[in-house]
Formats: sequence, C-alpha cells, structure tokens
Amino acid sequence: MIWILFFIVIGIIFVLWEVRRQRSLKLRAHLMQEAIRNHDFTFRLPLDGLLPGERAMQQTLNKLGETIRQQVNQNEVESWERLTRVLTHEIMNATAPITSISQSMLGRDDVKGSPLEPGIQAIFDTSRHLSNFVVNYRKMSELEKPVLADVSLRSMLDDVCKAYPGLTWEVNVPTEMIVHADVGMLRQVLMNLAKNAVEAEAKRMVIQQIEKPSNNLQLMLYIGNDGMPIPAENRQSLFIPFFTTKRSGSGIGLSLSRRMMIQQGGMLDLAEKPLSRCHAGFILTIPYGQRPTLA
Repeated sequence: MIWILFFIVIGIIFVLWEVRRQRSLKLRAHLMQEAIRNHDFTFRLPLDGLLPGERAMQQTLNKLGETIRQQVNQNEVESWERLTRVLTHEIMNATAPITSISQSMLGRDDVKGSPLEPGIQAIFDTSRHLSNFVVNYRKMSELEKPVLADVSLRSMLDDVCKAYPGLTWEVNVPTEMIVHADVGMLRQVLMNLAKNAVEAEAKRMVIQQIEKPSNNLQLMLYIGNDGMPIPAENRQSLFIPFFTTKRSGSGIGLSLSRRMMIQQGGMLDLAEKPLSRCHAGFILTIPYGQRPTLA
C-alpha cells in the first residue's frame, strides 16, 4: 500500500512538472513568434532548465534569428542594388542632354545678361545636381568585391583616431585583436562613423568590445559618441540609401557602410540604447581573423 501511494505521489509530481515544462516551452514559442513578427531578429532565450535535446533546439533557434537577420539585410541590399541600376540608367539618360543644351545656351551672347539667363542657369544647376545624384547611385551599385585578410584592428583604430584629433577617443580593444576584413572597406566604415560624429558636434568617441558568449566567430564593437542624439522618427530610416537630415549630405554614408560590412561577412547596426555618456551608438560586427585569446 505504501509503495502504491509512493508511486502515485511520484506520478502526480511528474505530471505537474511536465505541465509546467510544457507551459514554459509554449511561452518560449510565443516569445520567439512575437519577436519575428516585430522584426526583432536579435532575440535570445536562456538555456537554463532545459533538457539536452531542448537545449540543442533552443541554441539552434537562437542562431536562426541571426541567420534570418543577415538574410533580410542581404535581400535589402540586393533590392537597393537593382533599384540603383535602373534609376542610374534613367536619370543619366534624362539629365545628359539637358545639361549639355543648357550649358550651350548659357554660352550664347543673346542669352548672357538677358531675362532668359536666370532660368537657363537654374535648369543647368538642377541637371548638374541630378548628375551628382547619379554619381552617388553608382557608388552604391559599383562597389568592388572585398579582399579579405587578417587585420590588426587596434592599429587601424589608432590610425582613425589620428585622423580626427579634435575628438577625445576612448578605445577599449585588446592590442592583439585580429579580424578578417577588407582593409580599405573597414577603414572607410570607421572613418564614416567618426565623420558623422564630428558632424553631430561630438567631442568624444567610445569604442569598446561587446562580449557575446553565444558567438565566438565574430567580434562585436560598440562605437558611440556624445554628439546630437538620433531622433526616434529617423532611426528606422537611418540605413536607407539617400535618406539624410543634412542639407549638404548625400545620404549614402551609413547605407554604404552597412553594405561594405555585409560584403565582408559582418554587419553595422544602430545600438538599441547608447552607453553611458553617449548620445548615439552603433554596433559593428566583424569576423575574427586569427582566433584571439580572451580573458
């Protein structure tokens, strides 16, 4: 009789435990579904309390979010490339004859000093502006393939710091850190971020490594500054080509930087929240080169 009661109690405990576990798994599924629905592909759920098979599945799902994010970004870049090729062709066909004819008209004696001159000058200036616009499009569509090699990240960061002596730099990256990247592209991305910080009236730049235990193949850097914060309404459009809030800006700096990082197997994202004393921040993801020794 005692053994029967014992097994009944054990059975009840097991059933209650299983019900609780199933509810937990159902909650996990709901959270991941909501994250995907809201385009939050950075989701990570803990592995505590899971059985070995469940733990392996959760690890795979955590990595799946990163894979989806990379694929979405790659598709976005390819869409912009197709669009830029079409627009480059159409705009150039339209502006070339307008620029040529208006320039020729401005050189005529019967136009110089006449009431027609301001209007023709406006046509010429507008067509020149559109031609420059096409040049920027070509920068987006004719980016060369990266030449990847092991690069000393700290040496490159030191060079960028020297190029902007007006900024106070706080660099927290190990001197032995090696990444696998295109030297020219990576330097251009770093220079673009520093240039944007200066234009935002920043006085201080912070670069530090972000620990990411779930991924030992890529380095994540936080790059922040104390310049003017990015308005909430602009955050979603920040990496769209030709989106800019600056009068003289082309709007290709950040979108081109993201594309260059994607081509190198990395990524450039806006940080969800700036670190202390920073008003804006970005997350730069770079594949490791020679495997670093982390403390």
